[in-house]
Amino acid sequence: MSVARQAGERARPSPPRVPALAVLHYYLVGYRRTWRAGVFSSFLLPVLTVLGFGVGVGAYIDQGVDGVSYLDWLVPGLIASTALQVAIGDATWPVFSNFQWIKTYFAQGAAPLRVGDILAGHLLYVLFRVLTTITAFLLVTGVFGALRSPLAVAALPVAALLGLAVAAPTFAYSAAVDSDSWLAMLFRFAVIPMTLFAGVFFPVESLPEALRWLAYATPLWHAVDLCRAATLGVAPQWSVVGHLLYLVAWAFGGWLLAHRVFRRRLVV
Repeated sequence: MSVARQAGERARPSPPRVPALAVLHYYLVGYRRTWRAGVFSSFLLPVLTVLGFGVGVGAYIDQGVDGVSYLDWLVPGLIASTALQVAIGDATWPVFSNFQWIKTYFAQGAAPLRVGDILAGHLLYVLFRVLTTITAFLLVTGVFGALRSPLAVAALPVAALLGLAVAAPTFAYSAAVDSDSWLAMLFRFAVIPMTLFAGVFFPVESLPEALRWLAYATPLWHAVDLCRAATLGVAPQWSVVGHLLYLVAWAFGGWLLAHRVFRRRLVV
């Protein structure tokens, strides 16, 4: 072996030895080539929404909402809804594709990787996507002066927990369906209504009582309430512990369900 070749192999980064981190490394290598394609949907679109709704529509709301300007009130809702949409977007077609089209999971299963490693590595990548997107979103909204409290940084772990809470059960759903039409139905009948009625654009209290309790049942509302408390520096409507336990329950239950479906598909 030549000296140049030996030097090249020494310079090449080796994959992590922890199996789940090796799976994460695989997705990060791919993301390094494709990150530009997701900039609009995961970052620019929410920023344009801030300009359109928060600045544009907010100019016509003289009294604001709950004693603050509509822009300041809207931003935490957009933080949570952006985290949800990024997480579900990465937990639908990519997961379905890894089973049905490009068979990545089966290739990973043929390697010395357990089902839990494959699932955990992909969920870690989703978590990375959520955190990078929300970090950039916080920086931009901070420039707009829409973050009224230094506690706004607490929106990052809240967004991360929300991402896991919705991505884990969505992994199970995407792994179980046999057509990508079911993924479009998930967005149409779950993601869009949740985004519209879970307190992102207007207070949940203005809804009829039946719809109000449906909104409370969604993980998005709990993250919105926590993010709003963090960015405005006020107390949430529910207890912080109650919100966090509810989101953890979604994440843990989703993990168990996803692991079961993945195991059924991958282990012969």
